[in-house]
Amino acid sequence: MLKRLLVGLVLGGILGAAVAAVLVQGLGISFAGTGGAVFAYLAAAVTGSLTGLITGKPIWSATGKIEAGLKAFFGTLLALGAMFALRQWAKVEVDLTALKAGSGELGQLPAASLPIIAAVLGGFFELDNTPASDEDKEEGGKAKAAASSKKVRVSDDAEEEEEEEDESEPAKKRR
Repeated sequence: MLKRLLVGLVLGGILGAAVAAVLVQGLGISFAGTGGAVFAYLAAAVTGSLTGLITGKPIWSATGKIEAGLKAFFGTLLALGAMFALRQWAKVEVDLTALKAGSGELGQLPAASLPIIAAVLGGFFELDNTPASDEDKEEGGKAKAAASSKKVRVSDDAEEEEEEEDESEPAKKRR
């Protein structure tokens, strides 16, 4: 379980850093200024959606299509909420001028905020996808066997009751 959490944190962090690198280095977008909030929330939505599609059970797995779609939708919503929280309450000054990513508050820098958001979402999605342990699988198998044997017993009990009713009917008719 801890391994899955670490994998999700690393994978999400890398994904968030990649999106931030495209925005900062490729497009030259910063979240400061008048239009910065719009770009911040759009970037958070894209990052949350991509994180939901890739982490946990990815979209390209045979059984992961619906699950990945749901994670992408809720990842978008959670990322928007996380960006709001970072911009509203995380008043931490960060200096990323060495990476040519600017300096300012945490919520104002894509290179700082997007990897954090994606890492947290990736950790959640990987934890959600943790397979059951061997003990849980054995207990689940025993529970299914017990349930199936109970079903047989119930049907046996029902058949016995029907037989008792059939035997009692001729006795009533005789009287």
